[in-house]
Amino acid sequence: MSTRPTAPSGHVDGLRPDDPTVLEAPEAFDPPAPRASSRRPPAARGPAGSAPETGPDEAPKADSESGAGTVSGTGPGDVPEAGQETGADARPAGAASAAGSADAAGAAGSAGFAGAAGAAGAGPRAAWLALLVRSWRQLTSMRTALVLLFLLALAAVPGSLIPQRNLNPMKVEEYFAEHPTLAPWLDRFSVFNVFGAPWFAAIYLLLFISLIGCLWSRVHWHARALFTAPPKAPARPGRLPGGSTWTSPLDAPDAVDLARGALRGRRFRVAVAPGDARRPDGSPDHSVAAEKGYLRESGNLVFHLALVALLAGMGLGSWFGYQGTVLVVTGNGFANTLISYDQYSGGELVDAAGLPPFSLTLDQFSASYQDNGQPADFRADVSYQSDIGSPVRTDTIRVNHPLRIGSAKIYLIGHGYAPHFVLRDPAGAVVWESYVPCTPRDGMFTSTCTVKIPDTGLPPVGERQEPQQLAFSGVFTPTTVLDPGHGYVSTFPAARAPGLTLTGFVGNLHLNEGIPQNVYAVDTRDMTQFPMTGPAGEKRIAQVVALNNPGQRTLTGLPGGLSLEVDGVHEFATFQTKSDPYKGLVLGASVVIILGLVASLRVRRRRVWVRATPLDGGGSTVEVGGLSRSDAQGFAAELAALSEEIRLDTTEAEATAADTAADGAAADGEKPAAAMPADPVTSTTISATSEREP
Repeated sequence: MSTRPTAPSGHVDGLRPDDPTVLEAPEAFDPPAPRASSRRPPAARGPAGSAPETGPDEAPKADSESGAGTVSGTGPGDVPEAGQETGADARPAGAASAAGSADAAGAAGSAGFAGAAGAAGAGPRAAWLALLVRSWRQLTSMRTALVLLFLLALAAVPGSLIPQRNLNPMKVEEYFAEHPTLAPWLDRFSVFNVFGAPWFAAIYLLLFISLIGCLWSRVHWHARALFTAPPKAPARPGRLPGGSTWTSPLDAPDAVDLARGALRGRRFRVAVAPGDARRPDGSPDHSVAAEKGYLRESGNLVFHLALVALLAGMGLGSWFGYQGTVLVVTGNGFANTLISYDQYSGGELVDAAGLPPFSLTLDQFSASYQDNGQPADFRADVSYQSDIGSPVRTDTIRVNHPLRIGSAKIYLIGHGYAPHFVLRDPAGAVVWESYVPCTPRDGMFTSTCTVKIPDTGLPPVGERQEPQQLAFSGVFTPTTVLDPGHGYVSTFPAARAPGLTLTGFVGNLHLNEGIPQNVYAVDTRDMTQFPMTGPAGEKRIAQVVALNNPGQRTLTGLPGGLSLEVDGVHEFATFQTKSDPYKGLVLGASVVIILGLVASLRVRRRRVWVRATPLDGGGSTVEVGGLSRSDAQGFAAELAALSEEIRLDTTEAEATAADTAADGAAADGEKPAAAMPADPVTSTTISATSEREP
């Protein structure tokens, strides 16, 4: 029977009993590498790689069962019987042997590392090699992985609290307007693009490497452990906590065979000692070892491996995926091209010129609200073509109900209002007209509007012939009410009484210089504010227009005799197109993570040993014991039920045989012999702490 390999880095796979003297082999519970005893003088230890020193009468022998190559004076894991000398160390010989082996292994490992460092070269080269080894061990430790996982979660917090450019660029611009001092500093650290920031990618990559490094040895060890026989039974399993001992009329091999059947019936993995197996005192070894619950460690490893797969899927998705954000006014549409998106971000391996050629048109957007103004439902009725020349189809996009076109999904992420502006010359001809989206800034959809008109027909002025362009800045209120303390405000998010407060500027907007500008802000450095005539009176700096009232929606007195009319309002919707070819991997890994976590939390590791010792007058002494790594109370009940089952199987055989003999005698006309009183020794149940010798 081969022993189970010990986990690397001192990982304790099994359990150790309260009384270590009951063990026949220290490997029975897969303990970590034993530490050097403080009572053992250093001089007693052998040199690195050599066997411990032994006396002339103590011939060292190798452990033929464990195959570990351990050399000791009394054999690995031997426990002296009662009254046997244990030496000055007062420890089991197997424990002392294991300690000596550990000392020798530690010395050999130190010498090997020193030799490797010397071979690598003295001086800076050896120092760099040692630093590299230490850094790799530190990076691949589980503690480092947990710290990096915590840092990754902490780094993702700003992404949920602060608006992100790839999700809602208008919210980012609004944040800049509200925090003109803080926002530029946050932008320097990529806070408005957290998940694409270099520091976030660094944490992500280090976590990925750390998880792979620390899992490699655990997976290798667990794969070996799955195909290794359970650890052999200790010398006195009945002395383990919750163990029991009784006498049986059956021979030891028969009792062990019945115990094996009972354990297999409870789906334990069972290993019976070979027929030629011997105990340290030379007597036959009639024992069976069983274990159950290895799915716990398997679930733990599956959980971590699925976490690695999840991180890999997210990383691959960022390389091969893309997403774009576009604002579409009702009646307009967009195509899946780079120039159509207001904000686009693609992976390093995505060809922006080869995006799937689908197109979409927003036919109608409708929003419903509760009486208190809270949103109830948003829906965007769209028509789309999945390819050039393909038939036009219709669908409805709602929040969390995206439209799938090929490998891409189109999400509805925002909406607002876009008033319609018309600029006319003195003759009434239309000079410029457009729907201008306004940025919502509160729950009642009070919105900020910025209108820039580059081509007004006004002649250039000054020595440099600077163009005369117009700009308007205003506030749109869907349901307009005059508040004495705050002016015109909105009391409901629906456009029941839309109003717009405007101020105008004339001058050079620098729109023709090729320098990018914020479309939601007006640079007034080279512009002059001018008065207008409208519903609020003549020559007023600010005017209020009512979009539903034809007599109160036109402003006159603009430079050059121009007039501006706001004759209506449409709703707009903000769509996000997202393609992630590895989202299936991320979803599957998430499901496996949950399953692995459930297995690692619900399954209990436990081991049970049964040993039968022959008695001089016939029969045998049966001992049952076990250990569990968790849920001691639950295992105690399971062990008690299992012990009772084995006890009944091994003791009722005598009654069954007696009944069979009596039936045979009655059939032959013979009188059955009088029942003899039970042997008090045979019928006595020995407690777990009994000192009775086998």
